[in-house]
Amino acid sequence: EVQLQASGGGLVQAGGSLRLSCAASGFSSANFVIGWFRQAPGKVREGVSCIDINDGSTYYEDPVKGRSTISSDNAKNTVYLQVDNLKPEDTAVYYCVADRGYCALYNPYYYGMKYWGKGTLVTVSS
Repeated sequence: EVQLQASGGGLVQAGGSLRLSCAASGFSSANFVIGWFRQAPGKVREGVSCIDINDGSTYYEDPVKGRSTISSDNAKNTVYLQVDNLKPEDTAVYYCVADRGYCALYNPYYYGMKYWGKGTLVTVSS
């Protein structure tokens, strides 16, 4: 059974940084991807980033492009999403998601992946 555990959210001031973690288990091979999307209250889901575990390819969506980094520690089966220069509009619940294949299959609709972890709330104060 595939399980995802997201963590790392919290309250941060505008201009600060956060590193979110997503611990994955249950995949039998490296041919899977882990993505992040977010949803703010009253707003639609928004793709954030994705990484192909097999070859390390990364994808970033416009809201965080240029100020975020997604990486994986395959030994720990954990993916990290660092977002810098946080803005109040980054306030949302962030979800990590996973599925087989490669990021380009889902980009930017990462919420279309099969497996979801519980979200972690990021609140950015102005």
